[in-house]
Amino acid sequence: MATMARSFLQAISKDEAVAPPLRVVQIEGLAVLKIIKHCKEFAPTLVTGQLLGLDVGSVLEITNCFPFPVRDEDEEVEADGANYQLEMMRCLREVNVDNNTVGWYQSTVLGSYQTVELIETFMNYQENIKRCVCIIYDPSKADLGVLALKALKLSDSFMELYRGGNFTGEKLRERNFSWMDIFEEIPIKVSNSALVSAFMTELETDTPVSQGDYDRLHSSTTPFLENNMEFLIKCMDDLSMEQQKFQYYYRNLSRQQAQQQAWLQKRRTENMARKSAGEEPLPEEDPSNPIFKPIPEPSRLESFLITNQVSNFCGQINGVAGQNFSRLYLTKALHDN
Repeated sequence: MATMARSFLQAISKDEAVAPPLRVVQIEGLAVLKIIKHCKEFAPTLVTGQLLGLDVGSVLEITNCFPFPVRDEDEEVEADGANYQLEMMRCLREVNVDNNTVGWYQSTVLGSYQTVELIETFMNYQENIKRCVCIIYDPSKADLGVLALKALKLSDSFMELYRGGNFTGEKLRERNFSWMDIFEEIPIKVSNSALVSAFMTELETDTPVSQGDYDRLHSSTTPFLENNMEFLIKCMDDLSMEQQKFQYYYRNLSRQQAQQQAWLQKRRTENMARKSAGEEPLPEEDPSNPIFKPIPEPSRLESFLITNQVSNFCGQINGVAGQNFSRLYLTKALHDN
């Protein structure tokens, strides 16, 4: 008996030491409905809430969630928000509901969620929860018949870079880090109990074709494409401004190097004269001189996030355009028949 207990404890300690990588986020259908209801009720205002569940091996189970109240941001409200979370989790614990925090969810508009604020929130959660995720829901895609749910986490390589606070070009090239390595998308699996699945089967109608099937052939997605193009143009403007910062930095760096070379040539000429006069030569570097003060390189984090958003908008435009072409060909075939 003692040997079995010792083996069990050794297995537990080994599992804690080497945690398997996160493969799947399994979310209950009730939690999905709560997220959708909260985000759609307050759209287009962006909202957020807490995710509750269990971390089991390579699967992160999300069994419940609750919304955060929408208020103005100030110190008193932040304190009230923390108290609200603690009180909600206490109430859930009293009724035997999972109250372990595994992350948070938030709404977005056309997938524009790649921000510094999201990364800072991730880092704050990572201090206490090693494997937390953020569920992103986009209510604007619901009109297209898409359940726009994404489970995101920060990559380990990015978190290491972020803690070091060094996003210079040299450091990124050294680690072979690109803008695609910031976030990791985890597959989502929606699960329901057997009782709920049986109830949903009972609700299904026997009609082979419904009005919703015809609505899927609707090819007018002009507002969605227009909004994506507007966001894309704004992102391109922001990316252009970031590039101007780097151009300004490299111009200053080139000017400083020219000044250093001119100063060094002058000092060498002066040292040759002093040497011929039998005097001690002066040092060829002067740390007190402003031209030897290094110019800080701008961080590339913002440009990486903007590039992520540009890629996301291009993917959405490409996806919607491809679906429209498929619908047009299908409608043409039906019309010909």
